[in-house]
Amino acid sequence: MDHVGNIFRPPSEASSLLIQVTVGCSHNRCGFCAMYRDKQFRGKPFEQIEADICEAANIGPRFNRVFLCDGDALILSTSKLLRILNAIREQLPWVVRIGIYGDTRCVGKKSVAELTELRDAGLGIVYHGIESGDAEVLRRIDKGGTAAECVDTARKLWQAGITHSVIALLGVGGVELSAQHARATAALLSQMDPPYVAALTLTIVADTPIAAAQQSGEFVLPGKFGLLGELRTMVAESGFSRCRFSANHASNYLPIRGDLPRDKAALLQMLDRVIKSRDESLLKPEFLRGL
Repeated sequence: MDHVGNIFRPPSEASSLLIQVTVGCSHNRCGFCAMYRDKQFRGKPFEQIEADICEAANIGPRFNRVFLCDGDALILSTSKLLRILNAIREQLPWVVRIGIYGDTRCVGKKSVAELTELRDAGLGIVYHGIESGDAEVLRRIDKGGTAAECVDTARKLWQAGITHSVIALLGVGGVELSAQHARATAALLSQMDPPYVAALTLTIVADTPIAAAQQSGEFVLPGKFGLLGELRTMVAESGFSRCRFSANHASNYLPIRGDLPRDKAALLQMLDRVIKSRDESLLKPEFLRGL
């Protein structure tokens, strides 16, 4: 496999075949992210992608899922993505789902008809980091999308029949904007109403704008129980029709997972008990946390 630089994928794609179709991220300005800072964005030649697919075909049906890397590979033209998806379907007929990272820019450039074509060719799930629903937080982290665009993204993916998995980021508003970040994110998630939501916890990474803001004192990350307070707000104020809500990523201090709204009361009871106790022994120790 031709993998350029470090390769990242969602936790749920841990057992997937990783095929890199773009190098880097076309936006690459999010203030908290350093994953693609060392890469100049480009689409990889189809010939190289096809060679990787053929290599996987020679290995055989070791994987039944494929994830297309890098950061926002859905930004590729529909025609090129269709070539890639059709090659996977032809060469790897045992693959049951293909996933990809995408955001408001990617989906905004495609019509529902195009997205439906991609679904019919095998694209099954789009992972979308909204990070926050608050306009000021989004501006400060230079996310490059608005809450309204996130709602439109959710609508288009739903109409196309593509599963939408959304990522929110605890702590990204800092102490200053913590409460409004949590409330606005709960409101946005409710409007989007995706089938999957993952709440991750911000990890400050060196050589990022948010790390520089922390060093200067302009940004202060909420404490452990402040982060859990944000998580509680997102659970309490959400209004999903049916959502698998997870906060069990390696970055999280208190792993939780449940189906909302069914499990809302149980999740809130757990969060309230831990927050009230202020007992750090109930939380994941730092050495077990990761990106």
